[in-house]
Amino acid sequence: MIGTDTISRVIGQDVYDESGEKIGSAAEVYLDDETGQPEWVTVRTGLFGTKESFVPIRNADLTNDGVRVPVSKARVKDAPKIDTDGHLSPQEEQELYRYYGMGAGTDTAMTTETTTTTGMATGTTSDFDARGAVGHDTSGPTTDNAMTRSEERLSVGTRSEEVGRARLRKYVVTENVTETVPVSREEVRVEREPITDANIGNAMDGPAISEEEHEVVLHAETPVVAKEAVPVERVRLDKETVTEQATVTEGLRKEEIEVDGALETDRTIETDRDRRI
Repeated sequence: MIGTDTISRVIGQDVYDESGEKIGSAAEVYLDDETGQPEWVTVRTGLFGTKESFVPIRNADLTNDGVRVPVSKARVKDAPKIDTDGHLSPQEEQELYRYYGMGAGTDTAMTTETTTTTGMATGTTSDFDARGAVGHDTSGPTTDNAMTRSEERLSVGTRSEEVGRARLRKYVVTENVTETVPVSREEVRVEREPITDANIGNAMDGPAISEEEHEVVLHAETPVVAKEAVPVERVRLDKETVTEQATVTEGLRKEEIEVDGALETDRTIETDRDRRI
């Protein structure tokens, strides 16, 4: 049940029908003159919320998602068109009771308790804070005759975030290197020379007939390999900034205003601020 202590929580909330389908948003709550209890709520419907319909709130429930009323969305759509002028006459009230198939309430007129979408109270049967509502987009006795149209603007910036890391890592590999180096060796070569006056003395030295050995030592070079580690270069990691163009696509919402029941005349009023360059 919704009482006078929860009216401020109703205004501006989404209104759902008995099956959970959204109808619109709550605009004004009407109180019974005799009991002072909420009896009706006007719900903004239509593409831009420009239409308001009276919906019974006597047996409605206030949930975390909004207000759930015991009627269908189709029923609300075809409800009698009654001006939301801050007061319901007995005839208008009875017409609503008959349409919704409700038992008639007290045979008194209805007065509106709230007229803004922010829950600010403006009636005299409640002790809520009676702050003004001029400038809001709700039609009523405390609002002006202008409607504010808003739209979203796209603001694109950048932020720095980590996308990866690079590191230097040193490891050892082995590869075969082939080089050619000259090597020398000694070989035996037999030389014979005839007996001459110059060598006859050496030839006759020793016994005439004997056994004898003469030994010659042979030498040969072999490759010798030695390795040493020497520095060849310095390697480091450095960073550079590369700038490129990125395309951002985002859907922006904006409000449009339509006119019901009158010829639309679009007139732009130029202000001093608009003329400044």
